[in-house]
Amino acid sequence: MNFELTRDYVERLREVVEARDEATAVTMLRELHAADIAEIYASLTIEEARFLYLLLEGEKASDVLAELEEDDREEFLRVLPSEVIAEQFIHNMDSDDAADVIADLSEEKKEEVLQYLKDVEQAGDIVDLLSYDEDTAGGLMAKELIRVNENWNIMTALKEMRKQAGEVDEVFYVYVVDDDGILHGTLSLKKLLLATPQQRIKGLYKPDVISVRTNAGSEEVASIMSKYDLVVLPVVDSIGRLMGRITIDDIVDVIQEEAERDYQMASGISADVEPTDSPWMLTRARIPWLLIGLLGGIFVALVISRFETDIKINPQMAFFIPLIAAMAGNVGIQSSAIIVQSIAANTPGIERTARKLAREFLVALMNGVVLGGLIFVYNFFTTDTLALTFTVSLSLFGVIMFASLFGTLIPLLLHKVKLDPALATGPFITTMNDIMGLVIYFLVGRMMYGIF
Repeated sequence: MNFELTRDYVERLREVVEARDEATAVTMLRELHAADIAEIYASLTIEEARFLYLLLEGEKASDVLAELEEDDREEFLRVLPSEVIAEQFIHNMDSDDAADVIADLSEEKKEEVLQYLKDVEQAGDIVDLLSYDEDTAGGLMAKELIRVNENWNIMTALKEMRKQAGEVDEVFYVYVVDDDGILHGTLSLKKLLLATPQQRIKGLYKPDVISVRTNAGSEEVASIMSKYDLVVLPVVDSIGRLMGRITIDDIVDVIQEEAERDYQMASGISADVEPTDSPWMLTRARIPWLLIGLLGGIFVALVISRFETDIKINPQMAFFIPLIAAMAGNVGIQSSAIIVQSIAANTPGIERTARKLAREFLVALMNGVVLGGLIFVYNFFTTDTLALTFTVSLSLFGVIMFASLFGTLIPLLLHKVKLDPALATGPFITTMNDIMGLVIYFLVGRMMYGIF
């Protein structure tokens, strides 16, 4: 059943917290999913949230903490003692979630929490994960998994799997390794159940296994899991030793964060910000691209002033300046957005690049002919000069062709030099197309009026 957070529910919960009615609070939260409880956090003060969360059972409390937004989690953890964080939250978490939580703490509090952990093996796993960059496979993986040695017989494997299963919430695969811990394949549960007790794992496992290195980027991991429809992906080190696994829920978070970053970048926001950030943070994230837009506007003004004489001689040309600028920006954004989407889908290669350029050229050609033809008909019947009719139509055709190819090439070039191609869909592409569109317009106008 889906939970809907209402104002009445929040007010009732606040009354319960104010009365310090622990029994009622526990009853109200008992049936809720961890994600629902995390959603409630945003509607409460830090002290109200603290009171409620300390009433939760260990595993559920850990799940709620993992579901919180990063900023909310940092704020919440600041008011909790290190011992409580370690024993009530971290102790019941998977290693990847625990590492994410501890990474948000200050260095001093981080050390305190690790010292309070009674499970030395768990603390060691967390320390190992903290050594990886958060945007790599090593930073995304969890240490909990089921592994068996290829030299074990079925009886030994089942016995060891029972020991390991206590630490794993979901068993997707049984991984097969050798004596050095190098990943060799996966073992299906069906073969495990049908085998005789003395059969060895070596003759039963499937050797073809898709894995990823610990230093692989998060986008590469997402691409591999999407391409092969994987729900879990094993992670190995540089010599092939099994280090951990990445589950699909972690990759969904990566994809969502990447989409949010690309959207912000395409909108002219240069940093990862949230609506709740301070005005100073929001301003600092927006101002760089706004300055580029301001500089672009100055260049547009300089272009217009450069052709001031042409406008004085043919004032009607000024009427169509907004049309040319708007079409240049819109066409460029459309083309760049399509290419960025294609790059995100991981379709590289010279042949594919050439195909993209050819396709965009044909699309631009058709759009240019249609739109240029429509504006030609409009001007033919509404203006007194044939020169203006040809000027606007030819300019619009040329602008569409240029903006489309420019919007295609820039993302490809940015991707080539290892920059985020989403940069090309923001104010940069719009500003450049505005400037070049007007240059094309006035040059065509000068040529047309010279002929006619």
